[in-house]
Amino acid sequence: MAEYIESLQRLAEQFGRLEGIGKKSAMRMAFSVLDMSAETAQELASAIIEAKERIHLCPICQNITDRDTCLVCADEGRDKSVICVVADPKAVISMEKVREYKGVYHVLGGVISPMNGVTPDKLRIKELLSRLNDGEVREVIVATNPTVEGEATAMYLSRILKPLGVTVSRLAYGISVGADIEYADAVTLNRALEGRREI
Repeated sequence: MAEYIESLQRLAEQFGRLEGIGKKSAMRMAFSVLDMSAETAQELASAIIEAKERIHLCPICQNITDRDTCLVCADEGRDKSVICVVADPKAVISMEKVREYKGVYHVLGGVISPMNGVTPDKLRIKELLSRLNDGEVREVIVATNPTVEGEATAMYLSRILKPLGVTVSRLAYGISVGADIEYADAVTLNRALEGRREI
């Protein structure tokens, strides 16, 4: 019956466009919205629109932010000589939960994946290279996921960064192969950071 209510179906279809949301979950989310008060539904809609309007890329590290620069780049206490390179903003959030890493980040916006049409020129690698121009950076930690694409990206970065005189290291394998960094617990991430190795 719900399939015949056009506005409910349209709402479920929009939820279904979200990553990781299947048809059943999308329909449950649509019914949840129906159960909300009009005021709560308006707050949800406003939060979505505000996030889309205000959140942009940090001009330094390419992470998402709603300020001129992200909180990490703006923090004078961070060690700007160490850059942790990650594929996406979710990995930054996971790394920050550890509370052990004191350097800064660079978000690539993905990993090299020729089968999916993602070549090095489609990542934010040139922005990373421009950060190395002042000579302040001494180490780049490549923290891409231990997948085929993540490893290919790490090797590519190692080849282009080593000639620039910086140490290029990789997170140690406290994170299992095929796993996503965003799902790793704090202890595993901390061990991976401590056991990183040069590549």
